[in-house]
Amino acid sequence: MKVVSVIGDGGVPEMSSLYQVAREVGRLVAKRGYVLVTGGLFGIMEGASRGAKEEGGLTVGILPHYESASNPYVDIKIPSGMGHARNVIVVSSATQLVVAVGGSYGTLSEIAYALKLGKTVVGFNTWKIKGIENYESSEAFLCRLHSLL
Repeated sequence: MKVVSVIGDGGVPEMSSLYQVAREVGRLVAKRGYVLVTGGLFGIMEGASRGAKEEGGLTVGILPHYESASNPYVDIKIPSGMGHARNVIVVSSATQLVVAVGGSYGTLSEIAYALKLGKTVVGFNTWKIKGIENYESSEAFLCRLHSLL
């Protein structure tokens, strides 16, 4: 089973361009037959999950708490009770590709874990650090994802 992890800020509003890009990423992941893994909450995680569900894809949320509360587009909810420590599980679940859309410090930690684990990290307007393919154009970013999936 092929799995793509999508990471990013949980506070991004639905009407933002970052949310819409995450939604497109989710659609692409599902169209290609991959399972989508996120942190299961809102913002970028919700946008990606929503896009995947719109294409009939399977979504998994690695939740930070013990409750199963998540965004409404998560099929499989894994309540970890681990808080931010769950970030390593989110990125280690990817078979090879981790996609970062925007992001704050939680995203930065996920990027670090992904790079330590040897995963490919492709980002859109995310942290500018060595080891990430980071795009500022949504068209170039989505084109690159098409070539990777």
